[in-house]
Amino acid sequence: MARPPRFESRPPQPDDVPNRSLEAESDLPIVAIRSNGLHPFVYRKMTIGPTGRARPRDGDLVRVVDRDGLPLGFGLWNARSQINVRMLAPGIEPPGEEFWRSRIARAIALRHDMLGLPAITNAYRLIHAEADGLSGLIVDKFDDVLSVEIFSLGMYQRIGPILNLLLEMTGTKHFRVHVDERIAMAEDFPGRPVASPKLPPRVTIEENGVRFRVQFEGSHKTGFFCDQRENRKRVSEFTPGKSVLDVCCYTGGFGVYALKRGEAREVTCVDLDEKAIATARDNANANQVRANLVHSDAFGYLRQMGVNGKEFGVVVLDPPKLIPGRLDIASGKRKYFDMNVLALNVVEPGGLLLTCSCSGLLPPEEFVILLRAAARRAGRSVQVLATTGAASDHPVGLEALEGAYLKAVWLRVNERTTPASESDELIPREEQGDDEE
Repeated sequence: MARPPRFESRPPQPDDVPNRSLEAESDLPIVAIRSNGLHPFVYRKMTIGPTGRARPRDGDLVRVVDRDGLPLGFGLWNARSQINVRMLAPGIEPPGEEFWRSRIARAIALRHDMLGLPAITNAYRLIHAEADGLSGLIVDKFDDVLSVEIFSLGMYQRIGPILNLLLEMTGTKHFRVHVDERIAMAEDFPGRPVASPKLPPRVTIEENGVRFRVQFEGSHKTGFFCDQRENRKRVSEFTPGKSVLDVCCYTGGFGVYALKRGEAREVTCVDLDEKAIATARDNANANQVRANLVHSDAFGYLRQMGVNGKEFGVVVLDPPKLIPGRLDIASGKRKYFDMNVLALNVVEPGGLLLTCSCSGLLPPEEFVILLRAAARRAGRSVQVLATTGAASDHPVGLEALEGAYLKAVWLRVNERTTPASESDELIPREEQGDDEE
């Protein structure tokens, strides 16, 4: 594989960036596990425990063996997490800096050489955690900024040297590092956010000829959802001359595409987050288009449009993660169900509903079953045109199929039929989730 070009200039690192070495120590601690699974996560219940004299500290690189002491590979250890080991590499040779450089080079080659993303956008996912062999690390590139999200203590401890490699190999100038509070609690580490000294407060990105402002302060995740890039482009093919409703619009991605590329007649963007609505307005202005921007709860707005008899030719429903954990499965499914019933009621006959779920704990087949139930409750005849997922810079590793978190179901909504009674059991109980999981 050809190595990406090196760039000699590198921004100074702030003093508070964790800088644990990427080089392996000579005498690594050993951890035994119960079975040789292929998944990069080794949960606590699968761990027999450290063996030998060297006791691992949280975040240490450890040698992993099976119950008979046969070598399986290497991973990052955290006794305080439910995921005790995040596997990095198989084999018997411990991964050093060259391993990290090779993994990063492989990830860059996918985006640059195979997908050709720099030709169509200056914003894309550079490293996608387990799918790129770097469990616990997400990196998005927004023009000259690397926006990093970390899910593991071991990655956080090494983020300084990792960033040095990324900056060198991509030619970017700035970075920011974000750790979600929920993840920091699960991994039991402080995870302070850090940024390069001259990080700009925002950057302008462009994809498929559409411009967006990425505001870093107070943003969700890495600042912009690159995973919907291909779906945004595709939905604009359905919008010429149509009235479009973009529900849970965040910063207006689908709506702005519909106006800029899709020649929509009118677009209404709805979100409960005032800052998101302000950014959506900024994005519309950046593309010299005008959208109707509504600061409202999605449920309340859809319910009111249904009462008013308002219909749209294209409706996009892209809510935030409604099932953040296993204890939220049942309540999250009910929210998806209710929201889709309301959305189906405001699609004009023959119109399109693009409905999405980013909840990894909701399997694709269960989401479609839920949508079938919602169509029955709404009294709409529906055809599934396609089911898509995240853009191709968000690959899925065969060893971690739950990485296919994003589900986008394209529905043609036809004539109205008799709605099912509210007393009908539309979602079988075994498909509703279990709060005790």
